[in-house]
Amino acid sequence: MRFIEDIQSVFDRDPAARNTFEIITCYSGVQAMLFYRLAHRLWLLKLKWLARFISMLARWFTGIEIHPGARIGRRFFIDHGMGVVIGETAEIGDDVTLYHGVTLGGTTWQKGKRHPTLKNNVVIGAGAKILGPITLAENVRVGSNSVVVKSIEADKTVVGVPGRVLKDKHIKSAQFDSYAINGDADDPTVKAINSILSHLHEMDSQLHKVSKELNLTEDKNSSVDDLEIESK
Repeated sequence: MRFIEDIQSVFDRDPAARNTFEIITCYSGVQAMLFYRLAHRLWLLKLKWLARFISMLARWFTGIEIHPGARIGRRFFIDHGMGVVIGETAEIGDDVTLYHGVTLGGTTWQKGKRHPTLKNNVVIGAGAKILGPITLAENVRVGSNSVVVKSIEADKTVVGVPGRVLKDKHIKSAQFDSYAINGDADDPTVKAINSILSHLHEMDSQLHKVSKELNLTEDKNSSVDDLEIESK
């Protein structure tokens, strides 16, 4: 049963999970998936109003909005959950993880495929926006608050606004920080900021040396003046 797999995925990906009862009663992501599985079945049975009504109830209870027309694979995990939005034509593979504030949204009012496709093992960091009928291939990682509007090849890590792929970087799942990319990421913005900070630190060191030299000079002049006064 897929719902049992959804529960097991929480144990696998959240070290705070202690038991099944806690997960069912306290994890909004799991509760949202329970609503979604029911609503999606009703959607496929052409009971679309009832499916939409159930998904609306789920949003009230969990803060997570999943359109019943979306297609979601196995072992899907939404961590924390609040503010997650998944559009009607979104397609999600197996073992995908979303954090709070993620949007899988559309960029057009035209009917048809207008939401993203996420392949297996994709991880989307908190607050990220994946927009349009694009595809994120297997094992893609998206940093927090990124905005992705272009398809991404497998095993890549994306950061920034707009999202850009980190060059020659393959950050493994165990090392991936879903709230921010770690400090050694090959991000041009991070590099620029680090360069500015380094320059400021160097200027501060030089000013400290000049100030020290000036103080020594003033002390010497003061000593000479004192000796002249005493000699008189």
